[in-house]
This record gives sequence, structure tokens and C-alpha cells, in this order.
Amino acid sequence: MSPRRPAPQRKAGFTLVELMVTISVLAILVALAVPSFTGVINGNRLTAQANEVVVTLQMARSEAVRRNARVVVCRSNDGSTCITASGQGQWLTFVDANGSGTAQAAEIVSTSNIKAPVQVSNVVDNIIFRPDGLARDGAGGLLATVITVCLPTTQPVENQRAVNLASGSRVSIQAVDGAGACP
Repeated sequence: MSPRRPAPQRKAGFTLVELMVTISVLAILVALAVPSFTGVINGNRLTAQANEVVVTLQMARSEAVRRNARVVVCRSNDGSTCITASGQGQWLTFVDANGSGTAQAAEIVSTSNIKAPVQVSNVVDNIIFRPDGLARDGAGGLLATVITVCLPTTQPVENQRAVNLASGSRVSIQAVDGAGACP
């Protein structure tokens, strides 16, 4: 009998073919996942900015009741004067104690930023909460308006958030399909 030879030991590790297959599968998974992440990130941006609008409106309402005075919410570029434009900028909240309709330095309650690339458009220039906590239109009726928070993209499909102010103080948010465009 001849002596047995020991079997050659197999070395641990990956072959080049195994490594290439693994990298190919990983590349395919990343290519499928990235658009989903973009949609999630954009959706979170929209929701955060819409929530910021809601917080601004609710805070203005509570300040009107607390101070027993008119509180105005409007768009601003400089944080001290109201403008009538849409797009980026700031929300300005001030107590209109003297009834002038313009913000004095001592009357400003808060400002909040509209972060690019998100755009905001609103139907009315100023939202004025009275001491009873209700926003009213020029004719004295309860204000009903929509503030649209938008991101010009198709990811997510519902690229707009409509912040509805109804019955003078009831605020809700609704996702809207804007077909990738902003109003």
C-alpha cells in the first residue's frame, strides 16, 4: 500500500467571480432604492414646511386670544414688513395693537423661514386673527383660505401640501398631486 497523501486544504475567502457578482447585485439594489429615498426626503421636506405653517397659524391664534388683540400673519422678505409675493422668504407674525396693519419692532411675535427649494403660495395677503381667536375676511365673515406648500418635482407624486384654514380657525393639511408643478 502506498501512503496516503493529505488532501489539499482549501483557502478561505472570495473568488474574483463571487466578488463581482456581489458588487453587481449591490449596484442593482442601490439603483432601485435611490429614487425611493429621494421621494421620501422630498415628502418629509413638504410635510415639515406645511407643519411650520400650521404652527405659525396656531401660535398667532393663541396669541390673539392671550393678548386680547389682533394678530397678523403675513409673508415677509426682511422679517419686519409684509409683502404680497409667493415663493421663499419668511412668515411674519405680529400683534397689531395700534391697528395700523404694519409691523412695528415691538409688535413682532415671531418669524419663521420658508426653506428652499420649497415654495409657498397663499390666496390672501394677510391672515388676521381677532381677540376671539377667529380669522375673518374683509366682509366680517369667517375666513376660509388655502396656503399651498409645494416642491417642483414628481417625487413624491403628491408634491403639494394644502394647508386649509376653515371656519376662521380650523387648520388641516391635505396632500395634493400637482403633477410636478407649483401654483
